[in-house]
Amino acid sequence: MSELDAVVHDTAEIVVGPDSDATGTGVTLERYEDAAVAIVDGSVAAVGPTDEVTREYPPANAGTAVDATGQSVIPGFVDSHTHSVFAGDRSDEFAARLRGADYQEILAEGGGILRTVRAVREASDDELVANLTAQLDAALEHGTTTIEVKSGYGLDRETELRLLAAIDRAGESHPVDVVPTFMGAHAVPEGEDAAGYTQRVIDEQLPAVADQGIATFCDVFCEEDVFTPEQSRRILEAGREHGLSPKIHAEEFARTGGAQIGADVGAVSADHLLRATDEDAAALAEADVVATLLPAAAFSLDTEYADPAQFREAGATVALASDFNPNCHAQSMGFTVALACAKMKMTPEAALTAATRGGARALDAGDGGASGVPTDSGTIRPGAPGDLLVLDAPSYVHVPYSFGVNRVDTVLKGGERVHG
Repeated sequence: MSELDAVVHDTAEIVVGPDSDATGTGVTLERYEDAAVAIVDGSVAAVGPTDEVTREYPPANAGTAVDATGQSVIPGFVDSHTHSVFAGDRSDEFAARLRGADYQEILAEGGGILRTVRAVREASDDELVANLTAQLDAALEHGTTTIEVKSGYGLDRETELRLLAAIDRAGESHPVDVVPTFMGAHAVPEGEDAAGYTQRVIDEQLPAVADQGIATFCDVFCEEDVFTPEQSRRILEAGREHGLSPKIHAEEFARTGGAQIGADVGAVSADHLLRATDEDAAALAEADVVATLLPAAAFSLDTEYADPAQFREAGATVALASDFNPNCHAQSMGFTVALACAKMKMTPEAALTAATRGGARALDAGDGGASGVPTDSGTIRPGAPGDLLVLDAPSYVHVPYSFGVNRVDTVLKGGERVHG
């Protein structure tokens, strides 16, 4: 027998989502005023004017009833790019950058990713799970209901497997849906060269990850002084042979050709893309690769921002994600949306779409998708997961407008109140 999980009623506004999956410059949102949404058996059953929805789904019969008078409702954020499982603290590197040190200088002096690798190798499994759980709690508080988490701070077979196991354990017990990504090719370990380590990722790490069955995607950092385009291609193609869908970090600090590799291998997404060209954008669009932009990373590094118009005009789907990691310590997708509007000149409609529906597309949402993220995730359409946010504001525009303030009052996950 069906169960009425939740009814959110008398809202100032409900944002259903984009009017289609179109990715052009004129993104518009389907929305209702004085509206309600009903969630049955974990999925959206109805959305529309309050009197119509509540007549069929009385709030008194719901497991959870939310009177959202004066508030707005949006889909839960889908954060499709994070490095949330790690140990140690690198706040001193933030201070060092303010004194003039750049990312590559810090890395060359033993900081950066390699410093976190040392801390992770020294941490216990329980510490890694506890650290990740705390980060998931913070993300949920700021409205993230689905999140991707990468390994990549192990850089050897044993530690990469430990990180993926920690992602699995934390995700099992947390209301946020967690999608795991293997990223053994995040950096070159101390004392090794990229060519030799590439072969170890292919020969040692990927078979072990596939044997454990605890990753959905395979990602690689294609960048100068890290992995070349050809090395990246080999890793991603090997990952696909082991059942892992490809993703790629591309064109962040320099244009290396990573976006083209992403297009060639049919990656689900290519991420960062600060140095991408119009040719790169066209290749991603032609191959149906999602362009995932990470404005908080640019903010943290005080560098230029990617240009979302470049990808939208080429016809590519644009996603926004937090890139939360020790070097970009921001779990808030609301902050990501605000940066996208203020610094990348995205409209609030386009930014919200990219942080919800776009993120779902970047996780291969839909029937037959690699991640198992349901079709219509990132929307509040009938049949979509009952993942939504009640904002303490009369309009979704307050997400970027009220930058620096968390407007998330209540989070429903599958119709269950999990925050607020």
